[in-house]
Amino acid sequence: MITANELDKLRTLQDILTEKIRLEHEVQEIPKQLGALEEAYNRTRKLFIEKNVEHEKIKSAEEDARVILRDAEAAREKAERTISEINTQREYEALDKERHAAEEKEQQYRKEVQQKERHLLELDEQIKQYAALIEQQEKELAEKRAGIEAEVAAKKKQLDALLKKEKNLTDNLDSEVVFKFERIIRNKMGLGIVAIKGNVCMGCHMILPAQFSNNVRLGQEFVFCPYCSRILYYEESSEGEELFFDTEDSGVLYDPEEMEEEEFEEEDEKEEEKVVNVDYEE
Repeated sequence: MITANELDKLRTLQDILTEKIRLEHEVQEIPKQLGALEEAYNRTRKLFIEKNVEHEKIKSAEEDARVILRDAEAAREKAERTISEINTQREYEALDKERHAAEEKEQQYRKEVQQKERHLLELDEQIKQYAALIEQQEKELAEKRAGIEAEVAAKKKQLDALLKKEKNLTDNLDSEVVFKFERIIRNKMGLGIVAIKGNVCMGCHMILPAQFSNNVRLGQEFVFCPYCSRILYYEESSEGEELFFDTEDSGVLYDPEEMEEEEFEEEDEKEEEKVVNVDYEE
């Protein structure tokens, strides 16, 4: 026989389980607060690395341009020294042409060196800015992680306290009923035990057969609604029994136990995605 005390225990357990599930969800969701910060940090680090790689390439190209520039300067200076020593017009024209070519090459590579020097200065400034930003973001991440760890630890303490209360309540309750009850609460948004008024379930508002309602009223065992799976208890209807015990409207149900098993099989599949696995160890 189900006693009023057992029903009161289930109502209290419902509140505890609802709070426990809420805390479990929060413990799972809290670390996600780092997502935006970590994404920004990783993006900055990527840009920092890319700019350093680009700096190395430009630096190498600048050094190559300087070598060519020095060669062009040397060729021009040699031509200028030699031009005063020639004797024929043909030799002069050939050497002058060589001097002009060396001079053009010198100007070309001097401009290239200057351009790369400016580019390197810009990259140096960008790299400094990214380095400072990375340092700032690392500090923010460290502070955020510390805050999250403290928040998670506090919620786990609350969960531990709830687990103790849950254990005290469930010690004398049927373990299978408790197991089903928690699954119901997880899938029914915190409502696992509801009244049946007449032959209407107050959880899903479905009309149940009169005989099924009578079984609930007798209270010989815990009865689960065949539609919403919630645990039912009887409550007198203020609108009169005649309204609720309309057997023509109630129709015929499938075997409640069979329907319950089918529903729980479906809920089991959802549980794999929804149930939060929380490590309560500190």
